[in-house]
Amino acid sequence: MKLNIEPIRNWFGYTRRERRSTFILMIIAFLILGLRYTVPEKNLEIKDLSDSILYNEERKAAASLKEEKSKTSGRPEYVAPNNAYRKPVYQKRPVVNLNSCDTSQLISLPGIGPVLSVRIIKYRNLLGGFASVDQLKEVYGLSAETFELIQGRVYADSSDVNKININEATYKDLSRLPYFEKYEVTAILKYRELNGRINGINNLTDNKLIPVEKVSKVRPYLIF
Repeated sequence: MKLNIEPIRNWFGYTRRERRSTFILMIIAFLILGLRYTVPEKNLEIKDLSDSILYNEERKAAASLKEEKSKTSGRPEYVAPNNAYRKPVYQKRPVVNLNSCDTSQLISLPGIGPVLSVRIIKYRNLLGGFASVDQLKEVYGLSAETFELIQGRVYADSSDVNKININEATYKDLSRLPYFEKYEVTAILKYRELNGRINGINNLTDNKLIPVEKVSKVRPYLIF
């Protein structure tokens, strides 16, 4: 007995072209669903994770190579987190000459206020000029912490130091140098009176006019 499908065809109402298109769409839908279940989501996540790890390892290797090149070239090191370069940090060069600066220049230094700046200038005048930056430690009220902050920002031009001619100096001239005690000044003048000219720093130490430990302090301020 032959099955009559004409009523079914009429019920759907599709033409031959429409039936063919519907069949193709159904095949595509089944293929998409099949791929969804044949390629699990976890596999995709593992692949993404491995790609991320590989990318991070490549970045670390590139950063290590850049650091090695920076050390061998002697140039400032550039650190590039998140592909953003930082500006190189250069140490500031000394900018203030202790023997020619004024109080305003000293106040511009970290940790130095109006009081300390005046004390530094007064001590400079008492010495006749700074022969070394380390002499700032002798300024009353200047702490070790402040000295650490400013020592790289200042310098002492020793050519500006006012020297004392020890063979012509008076008691007042020698006494103004804070490194000399009054009895030492008296002994120097007495020695000069009895023995004539003082020829060098060794005359002072050999005759026990000053202790050996004081030589490094007074030497920059004396001429013979």
